[in-house]
Amino acid sequence: MNITLRIWRQQNGSDAGAMVTYRIEDVAPEMSFLEMLDVLNEQLTLSGDDPVAFDSDCREGICGTCSLVIDGIAHGPEALTAVCQLHMRHFDDGAVIDVEPWRADPFPIVKDLIVDRSALDRIIQAGGYITAPTGTAPDAHATLVPKDAADRAFDAAVCIGCGACIAACPNGSAMLFTGAKATHLGSLPQGQPERNSRALAMINQHDAEGFGGCTEIGECTAVCPVGIPLNMISQLNSDVLSALAPGRTRRPQTG
Repeated sequence: MNITLRIWRQQNGSDAGAMVTYRIEDVAPEMSFLEMLDVLNEQLTLSGDDPVAFDSDCREGICGTCSLVIDGIAHGPEALTAVCQLHMRHFDDGAVIDVEPWRADPFPIVKDLIVDRSALDRIIQAGGYITAPTGTAPDAHATLVPKDAADRAFDAAVCIGCGACIAACPNGSAMLFTGAKATHLGSLPQGQPERNSRALAMINQHDAEGFGGCTEIGECTAVCPVGIPLNMISQLNSDVLSALAPGRTRRPQTG
């Protein structure tokens, strides 16, 4: 396969940046997208040029660091697939592919395709924990967890925090991410005492970071590589309202 890449190059956060065109020949269809970028960087290094900076870690679709917008789609054209698991066989021979970083004000560009996503860490730090007494670890069966609650918690816990939902959202909202992180703990018995305050603290941090408001367009779920459902946002909203109105009766959401 012969591929033409148009890649966003930006030396640092203050640089204007621009799309730069590269051509790669003899790309194997079984290569992953990141392996193809590795080949490009080998060519650039041998020619004395600055290699393209991009993030990656596990390359198994579980860490979320391989965050790229490919042809205008966060993580590329394949549903439920992170960039590191996207293979070149999904592109045509001779294809021209645009590669860009996440575009959101709370994600400042560090260099080329790398953005600073520490805003997501601060949302988790604001409330993504359960306060528990110190001491020996409790027995595994000490707190019984209903099956539907466990399933709901697992559905939320699979969020890898990649930020694709923000990159795809026209409003630059991180509500799907925040909803998943709050729902993960808020679905379990251990997380009930702080359920409402947790949701409020996390949404306050979400707003403080400069993320936009959610209008439930659904672009976030369409690009999520692990399929986080949109109703995570509904549960977050319900918990926030309960925190703001303590007398309000909350109806547990399990689906």
